Amino acid sequence: MPYRWETPASVWLEDESSGQFELAASEGLGRIDWRAHSRGRMADFAHLLGASLPRCGTEGCEHSPIYPEGFSFCPTCGRPLERLAGNRQGRPDWWGPHADQLLPRHVPHGLPVTSLPLGDSLEERPAAPSIGRFDTSMPPPPNAQCVFMAAGYGFQEQRLLALAPGRGVLQYWDPLGELWHVLVPEEGTAELRFGASDYGWLPALAPQRGEVGLVPTAQGLYRLWINPINEAYRLEPVLAAPLAAAPGAMRRQLACLVRGNAGVLVLCSLDADLAPGPQYECGALPLSGWSRPIGYDGQLFWLHDEGQLLWRPGEAPRFLPWPDTWLPRLQFGGPTLSRDGRMWLIGHDGQSYCFLELGVDKPQREPIDGARLGFANLLFRRGHPVVDEPWSGEHVEDQNEDDSLVLPLLRSFNNNRAQPSGLVLRFHKYTGRAEDALADRVIARTTVEWIGRRNVILDEIARLSRPLECLPFVYANHLWLHHPDWNRIRGWHLEELS
Repeated sequence: MPYRWETPASVWLEDESSGQFELAASEGLGRIDWRAHSRGRMADFAHLLGASLPRCGTEGCEHSPIYPEGFSFCPTCGRPLERLAGNRQGRPDWWGPHADQLLPRHVPHGLPVTSLPLGDSLEERPAAPSIGRFDTSMPPPPNAQCVFMAAGYGFQEQRLLALAPGRGVLQYWDPLGELWHVLVPEEGTAELRFGASDYGWLPALAPQRGEVGLVPTAQGLYRLWINPINEAYRLEPVLAAPLAAAPGAMRRQLACLVRGNAGVLVLCSLDADLAPGPQYECGALPLSGWSRPIGYDGQLFWLHDEGQLLWRPGEAPRFLPWPDTWLPRLQFGGPTLSRDGRMWLIGHDGQSYCFLELGVDKPQREPIDGARLGFANLLFRRGHPVVDEPWSGEHVEDQNEDDSLVLPLLRSFNNNRAQPSGLVLRFHKYTGRAEDALADRVIARTTVEWIGRRNVILDEIARLSRPLECLPFVYANHLWLHHPDWNRIRGWHLEELS
């Protein structure tokens, strides 16, 4: 008969003969199948739960590979243990820059902009033209076409998840075992698959143990929970309707675009407690191909090749088709701001590129003499930054960069900086069209660079194609860069972030 130990969050069973412990139950995790999943993962479990581990070396105890939370000594031999309880990490969560909740209101939300001060660490490296290398690497997840999130999910330590929405696969990184684990759905759980539009989730603001956040699926909006012990996940329905786009949040209200009856687009709103709110029929609008929602000036913007859908809480949504022959270039980055606070998007009117004002019935146009890549004021024309209005001429610092093309990946917002800073890719000796460089064309030489108070070349890449699939993320005090074609994810060390 095993002896039962209870801690504030868990129930453990101690084997009478061997003295070994196994987890029987833990808050928020449901059923525990300890023996099927514990082999080789004791260290990961202990760090997640705040349990205790035997010390290494001659002082180590061999009675059990893991002990309940709060144990300082082995109850069998009395040897000291390594207590992990109370060592909660203070690292910032990463939900993708589109879900950064700490950005100020005057910065558009939903674009690749982060509030983390990445430049404070990266600019300590040798400046260009010195070419650096990545500091560390990790294997990519088995399903490499994915997006990343790093948070505590109510556990003791932060963990990295990789979600492949095209296949509906959720993957968990064990940093101590240095292995990816594919989490399986619990019985009766809906599929995670979503491919109608650009992917985007909403984090849980005050997560319970195991709670991840709100995720879009083909069947509707769900609350995602994980059980890392059983290597499983489950979904709880929030909105049972086929989603046409990623959900958005504005002023403590949520909005989802769903497929309604007779194939019309419907905007469904939810309050902060996820209770159903007003629904609005939007008409015969596209049911796929929408961007992630962008929040700015008190309203949400969903962008599409056919137009823009605007919604302000408390009002009916408005769809504004693009004027005349103007077509957006969404692949160039995303909206940017003029100095007076208006939001603009680059496109082509059949004759030349131009910026179009967003969110108004009669938009202003500003012609430009060439493509500009970027978003949120981190803009480049060819290899030079655009530092004034989006349609202003480029700021030329080095004539040698005329034959390069810069693609911004991530902006780091900092109120203390006069000019935007961020992570970019620079395509060298490239004089072709921007559209071709962003497609399947192979770029012979590319450098990964940090543009800021000091420009730093972080790495060099040979024969890069499909650069829009390069995905930066922050985890474990490192900036990482992933591409589905690479056999390693590259990482650069950051000073302790909080």
